[in-house]
Amino acid sequence: MQGMNVKFYTAANLSNELIEAIEYKRILKLERQLAKVDLLIIDEASYITFNRHQSELLFKVIADRAEKRSVIISTNLKFSDWTTLFENETMVAALIDRLTFRSHVLNMNGKSFRSENPKGVEISR
Repeated sequence: MQGMNVKFYTAANLSNELIEAIEYKRILKLERQLAKVDLLIIDEASYITFNRHQSELLFKVIADRAEKRSVIISTNLKFSDWTTLFENETMVAALIDRLTFRSHVLNMNGKSFRSENPKGVEISR
């Protein structure tokens, strides 16, 4: 991906950075930066429950990028289960709509590569 500007966050880190940006009155600057990145990657989206404020901030980031820039979101939840992550079901529907419009959704089913012990490594539990 030479020549591309890529930004990687965990969902928790992005949420925290957005909240901090509001507290320090730099949210507009951060939103502009996120809108300009060629590819925004948000990992571990299913490991945090977003409150209403966090949901709205994430929605704005995604909506600002819709049809302009690429987003990758990793989660182990089906779209139908996203209502467990966000308080507002209407916003969830709009978020999924923006993420899936002109998109490629990859369902990766199978064993986790982390579930198996590496050769020669003994793990006691």
